[in-house]
Amino acid sequence: MTDVDGGGDDLRVLVVDDDFMVASIHARFVERAPGFVVVGRAATGAEALDAVERLRPDLVLLDVHLPDLNGIEVLRRLRGRGDDVGVIVVTAAREVDTVRAAAAAGAAHYLVKPFEHEDLLARLEVFRAARAALQGVDAPDQAHIDAVFAPLGRPRTTLPKGLSPETAETVLAALRGAGELSATEAAEAVGISRVSCRRYLEHFVDHGAAAVRLRYGGTGRPERRYRAT
Repeated sequence: MTDVDGGGDDLRVLVVDDDFMVASIHARFVERAPGFVVVGRAATGAEALDAVERLRPDLVLLDVHLPDLNGIEVLRRLRGRGDDVGVIVVTAAREVDTVRAAAAAGAAHYLVKPFEHEDLLARLEVFRAARAALQGVDAPDQAHIDAVFAPLGRPRTTLPKGLSPETAETVLAALRGAGELSATEAAEAVGISRVSCRRYLEHFVDHGAAAVRLRYGGTGRPERRYRAT
């Protein structure tokens, strides 16, 4: 476990990953984000729990696959002892159940490895905006509250007729968990028809919650591949 001193008004970040090289990359990503400083690293769940209590970081980048405790269990133990430290789950785990468990345990965001610096930066900026929204406010209005709860800083949008909020959340969770999916793959993961799933995915693209790219094969139309933004 490695600790460094943080200072000023920077948000303090603890990086938790059992792979030293991966932890170093993530730490460098954080250090490149203005207003954030890495104050420690931990390689196990037990070290993470100790470091949060000792270092009092503002945010934890938490891997799921740790050698002792599952990262979701670390998050649950933090919440169980009344610690509301911000947590972004950073992991290669793409199972829908894991994504749902992270959300239920209070993770601020869920980022699938490998990712680019810009992917992490976007979530760091939203985390900072959410924290700042309530600072110095005794009775927040709806705008303050929306800044805390809106995913990646975007307001919720009205779904087209025939689409349900519950299914939309499930499709988006599957997309976040997998990193990138076609409409067919997403439909299989969620258990709905491809046509219905495509409508959800295109809705996400239209409203900035997802991006799409074309993958060209040998013949026929290119495949549309979706990823959460």
